[in-house]
Amino acid sequence: MTNSPINVSLLESLGIRPTSSRLLILRQLTGSDEALSMADIERLLPTMDKSTISRTLSLFLLHRLVHAVDDGSGSLKYALSGNTDEESFDEEHTHFACERCHRTFCLKQVHVPIVPLPNGFQLHSISYVLKGLCPECAEK
Repeated sequence: MTNSPINVSLLESLGIRPTSSRLLILRQLTGSDEALSMADIERLLPTMDKSTISRTLSLFLLHRLVHAVDDGSGSLKYALSGNTDEESFDEEHTHFACERCHRTFCLKQVHVPIVPLPNGFQLHSISYVLKGLCPECAEK
């Protein structure tokens, strides 16, 4: 396995030691155009144990390298946060969950609308998931 210098430096810049397992998981997330569940990552990396994947995803979440999406499927899905080349982390974007193929996509160009809250409410996070058919499924 050849490690991308970009992935190694990205992990190091966030204070994450670039182990081979972490680099493999990062490579899967980087190479995917959709958010991946832990089960997806287990299928893509069958020789890696579940606890290593879980610990790595938790570490990536802690350092804001990835964000978790609750798309209503019953399992969290993970995607890279923002543009990893520029290290700009933008979590306030919309997600789209396809009801046919069950893939979830980050729509980074579609920002979450501002919702005015009544006095006294404090916002800590936003989850905005649209559901329907992805372009591939809509063509079928």
